[in-house]
Amino acid sequence: MKAYFDSIEKEVPEGLREVFLDRHDTAVITIDMHDGHLSTDPDCPCPSPRGREIIEPLNHFMDEARALGLPVIHVRSTLRRDGADEKLFPSAWRMVFPMTVGEIPNIAEHALEGTRWNRMSIDVHDEDYMVTTKKRLSAFYPTDLELLLRNLGIRRVVLTGCMTDCCVINTAFDAANRDFRVVVPRDLTRGSEHLEEPALRMISLHLGLVVDSEALLGEWRSQKE
Repeated sequence: MKAYFDSIEKEVPEGLREVFLDRHDTAVITIDMHDGHLSTDPDCPCPSPRGREIIEPLNHFMDEARALGLPVIHVRSTLRRDGADEKLFPSAWRMVFPMTVGEIPNIAEHALEGTRWNRMSIDVHDEDYMVTTKKRLSAFYPTDLELLLRNLGIRRVVLTGCMTDCCVINTAFDAANRDFRVVVPRDLTRGSEHLEEPALRMISLHLGLVVDSEALLGEWRSQKE
């Protein structure tokens, strides 16, 4: 199987295949694939319109992963309605992000519990796991994701969702620092268009493997039970 090392496609050495690509003890994680990013409503509080491109491909990938016995975990940001989670220490992105992209009129509603923006935009099955206490950029902070992964016996994580240059790369760093082996299907994550490729290159250089989702599924199907 081939992967992208600093954007150059190369065959994955056998040693790395065993470490990163064994489907056993692997979980698929989706990050922030909810209406707060992906709704077409003009009131969408933190729009990530490029993320809509991966909704159906990700649904297909998850179906195939479930059929192979892999657990699927959905991580979603949720903030308390009274603003307590950002009362004294607001997230830095809320302050600096608008300096680049411009004013976001409904940003105050982003990730607020109980709002329609927390509805998932992708297919969620009854057997899937939900982690809904994400309050910053990493799926690990301050959530119980690591507790869940350890108790499921997971050693490898496949990271998908949005945004590549924000929450996905932050989660990849935290996963690698916790000694989970990281795989990112480049066709199942979307971010800022000009930063998506640099983010994937950093992941491939420092954190894990960047692959194509169909190639990854093919690798998993070829493995023995």
